[in-house]
Amino acid sequence: MIFIEFVRGVPLISLLLFSNLLLLLFFPLGASIPGELTRAMIVITGFSAAYIAEIVRGGLQSVPRGQIEAAQASGLSPGAVQRLVVLPQALRAVIPAMVGQFIALFKDTSLLAIIGLAEFLRVSDLANAQPDFTGRGLAAVTYVFVAIGYWAFAYTMSKESRRLEARLGVGVR
Repeated sequence: MIFIEFVRGVPLISLLLFSNLLLLLFFPLGASIPGELTRAMIVITGFSAAYIAEIVRGGLQSVPRGQIEAAQASGLSPGAVQRLVVLPQALRAVIPAMVGQFIALFKDTSLLAIIGLAEFLRVSDLANAQPDFTGRGLAAVTYVFVAIGYWAFAYTMSKESRRLEARLGVGVR
């Protein structure tokens, strides 16, 4: 609970900067320090886990109490109630929020450029810095390509989300 509230209250960029600059101060001298890519992956994983935990918690709370009581009355064990009744309804209800979080996470990966890691947006800068492309004015083209890439990913995710929702009957009683 404390972890979730802390992580959700702090911007991702500050967590990335902390992992890249300040975290090194907490390791003893001579200790094996994880690389910056590993530290960034840990931060992004923890950041995503906090948000996804809140999304799933909201989905679990959305299951009507009567559903749980009916499952218990039919003789299901507590584990079976969760596995067969609560989780399918809860996860079905949170599909839109979960897909929105994944799209936001993909777009947030551009923040990795601030700590010096190459990601989708930074690769366009690296391509423009190649000697064969210097001075040709291709920066606008690569940025348009990157924008189309971000849009294509987000559009595909949202389209698949709507297809999955329709198949599962989300919003239909």
